[in-house]
Order: sequence, then structure tokens, then C-alpha cells
Amino acid sequence: MSVRVRFAPSPTGPLHIGGARSALFNWLFARHHGGQFVVRIEDTDLERSSRESEENILNALRWLGMDWDEGIEVGGPNAPYRQTERLEIYRGLARKLLEQGHAYPCYCSEEDLAAEREMLMAKGELPRYLGRCRELCPEDRAKLEAEGRRPVLRFRVPENKIVTVNDRVRGQVEFDCNGIGDFIIMKSDNIPTYNFAVVVDDHHMEITHVVRAEEHLSNTPRQLLIYEALGWKTPEFAHISLILGKDRSKMSKRHGATSIEQYQQLGYLPEALVNFLGLLGWSPGGEEEIFTTQQMIELFSLDKVSKSPAVFDLDKLNWLNGNYIRQCPVDRLAQMAIPYLKEAGYLQGEVGPEKLEWLTQVVAIASKYISYMQEITQHVDIFFKDQVPPVDEEAKQVLTEEHIPLVMNTTIKLVEEAEELTEASVKALLKAVGKQTGLKGKMIFMPVRVALTGRIHGPELHQIIPVFGKERTIARLRASSR
Repeated sequence: MSVRVRFAPSPTGPLHIGGARSALFNWLFARHHGGQFVVRIEDTDLERSSRESEENILNALRWLGMDWDEGIEVGGPNAPYRQTERLEIYRGLARKLLEQGHAYPCYCSEEDLAAEREMLMAKGELPRYLGRCRELCPEDRAKLEAEGRRPVLRFRVPENKIVTVNDRVRGQVEFDCNGIGDFIIMKSDNIPTYNFAVVVDDHHMEITHVVRAEEHLSNTPRQLLIYEALGWKTPEFAHISLILGKDRSKMSKRHGATSIEQYQQLGYLPEALVNFLGLLGWSPGGEEEIFTTQQMIELFSLDKVSKSPAVFDLDKLNWLNGNYIRQCPVDRLAQMAIPYLKEAGYLQGEVGPEKLEWLTQVVAIASKYISYMQEITQHVDIFFKDQVPPVDEEAKQVLTEEHIPLVMNTTIKLVEEAEELTEASVKALLKAVGKQTGLKGKMIFMPVRVALTGRIHGPELHQIIPVFGKERTIARLRASSR
């Protein structure tokens, strides 16, 4: 049997962390087994769904590197892949369930249902529909329709039946039909509900494994009853854990950005985010935490997906992304940095080849200190500002020591005489300063660093002086030797 899995988001907002993790687990499972990954759109929430959200979700999947074999925009033998374009399929099957006695029209008003819910809750029971319209005769139905009531279509849930879900992650889970109640499969506007449409789509698209969030586990017995009523084979189910914040509460904005688009805008690397998402509830074993996407494909297994809630740790994501940044080709980082540097006012207009070459050197230095690319603006001011005064009292104090003029004047002279400023030549130049002044280490490096950067800590001098060039290096050293 060829593995076929799907990701079926509702386009009611951007792709969030939880949805992206579900998509990734499906994608990894399909790629591991050489199967197919289908992407379709569940847009039957007519008020909240939008093409803008749909495009956001698809763009986020593409940015994360999750290609799909069949579905929206790609096409395939099971088109169309938007639910609003498949309404006649659902309506035809709903009529079949009605004719076979598996469904019936329900005319209960919202007020009727609210009163029923309150009554059940007062008795300490789970709210459910008690079947008021289950056995209406044709005459009663006609009378209610004459009053202008538009019915919904409810599925007739068998009484005294246990539905067993054999879940690949959670094991065997049982549900008592008596606690479910007859549920709606078609709304009064003739639009299918989630539980009905998802079964129809999964069957028609030959989905073999349904890998989705734990919150859908309670929907599964309803879906299994629909499969049974229609005489269809059921897929295997795997419900993956919730994602909690670091404080073990439900994940929210206080735990970090919640949408993939936000992480993209902050300058996270997609491969780092995929690595992080993959470890939210899955582990291949061992202590290793950095995996290429290909390694994750090779190692992924539903058997290694945990039942326990996954913890979204922003500090861990930043550590992981920082590692990826350090390994990333600096040319790519330079291109990523340009929008942030422009927004901060460091760059204007087009960045030509010569400027880009210099900028790449700047980014190579600054990228060692950041967790995501937006942070680069906090580490480049020394390269863009003409003068950088000492930023704190400790730095200012360095420039008051007696040997400062000697260090500055000697360094200036050697920089002026240098044929070129490379990392190697600057290292040699600083050694020469020590020989000519009789001073060592910190007594040379610290004042030169403060003079050039305004800070007592930061990049190595042999890295920043070649980027500054002769003119800027000499100007700053002279300003500090006065």
C-alpha cells in the first residue's frame, strides 16, 4: 500500500506553529515512505475563509520547503481541492445517508438547543443532542417547514455502541456512542460540516493515514461512524500532542510569535525552523538536536512521536537558529540582511556589487552574535557611523590611561605605512605595535578596540580593521589620541 497523507488547513488566518508542525509530520511521513503528500483547502467557513489566508498558508509551506505532490495549485486526479468547489459531492452523499436512514432532518432552533445544553449541564452530563427530531413523521416535518424552519441534517448515531479508535500515537481509545449525540453533517445552508466533509475528502483522495492534532481525537468516533455508514475503508489515525508554552500553559503570543510568517519576517532560516518543529513531539533518540531535513526524512517514524505535550521553547529555537546562521553561506546572509539594514536607515537605494562585497564582510562579523537576522541591526552601527563614542563609563576610562597616546600614534603610523589591510596583515601590525611600544596584550588591544568601536567587547580587531579600511581606522584612532 502506498502511503498517502494530507494537510487540509482552513484559510481563516496565517499558518500557525501548530498547523505547520502537523503539515511537517505528514510531509516527513510521506517522504520517508516514498508516498504522496496532498494539500487541500477546507474553506466551508464562508464568513472567515479568505483567499488571502489561503495564499499565506501556501507561501509558508513553500518557504519551509514542504512541497506537495497533489492538491491546490498542483492539481491531480481528485480535483477540485477546495471544499467550496466540491459541494455537489457532499450533497449527493448526504442524500444517500438520508435515504438509507443514517441521517435525518432536524428543525430545532438555537433556543431549543441552548435549553437542552443547559439542562444536561445542570445534571452534570456532557452537552449533546438528545434526538428530538429523530422520529418526526412526514406531517410534522411539513408543518415545521411551513413555519419557515430550514433543517440541518443530523447523523443518526447508533445507541449502546462503543467506537474504538486504534491510534498510532495514543493506542486504543474507546468512545461510548451514548455520549456523542446525533451530530450535524449538513448545515441549514446546505454546507457540510467538518466531520462530514473531511471523511468524504479523505476517502475520495485515498488518504491512508490521518496525522493531525490531538484536539481532533474527539471528532474521530463521529468520522468512523460515517465511514461505516457509507461502507468505506477507514484510514489509520495518529493524533499528535498539543504544543504548550515553556510555562506548560497553552501556547500564546506571550511565548513567542505564533505564525510562520512572523518568523519569516524576523529573519529565521526555514531549515532551522523545520528542525525545531520536527522536534516538537518527535525524537529519533539520542542527544543530537541538529538535523538536516534529509536526516529527518530518513529517521522519521510515528512510533517515535510522543503522547506528551510538546514544549515550545523560544530560547531553544533561537539557539538552534543561531547555529544555522553560523553555518550559512555569508552571501545568503548578506542578501537577507539588506531589508533590515535599509529599514534601520543604514542602507539606502540599490546595493551594487562593490557595496555588497563590503556588506558581506560586515555581515560575516555581525552574524556571529545574532539569533535571527533582524538582530543584525544591533551589531553593525560601528561600521556605518562615522564616529562611535565610548558607550559606557568603563569604556571611557580606558582612553584616559597614560599610555594611550603612545599606542594610538604607533598604531596610526603602522596603518598609514601598511600596503593593505587584511586579517593576516592586521595581526602582524598589532604585534609590531607591541614591539615598538614595549606594551603587551590588553594594554594595546583594549584602547584600540574602544577607539574603533566604543566598546570593550566585540569582534576581533583583525576582523574589523580590514572592513573599516585605512581612512576610517586612522580617523577614529586620531580622535581618541587627542
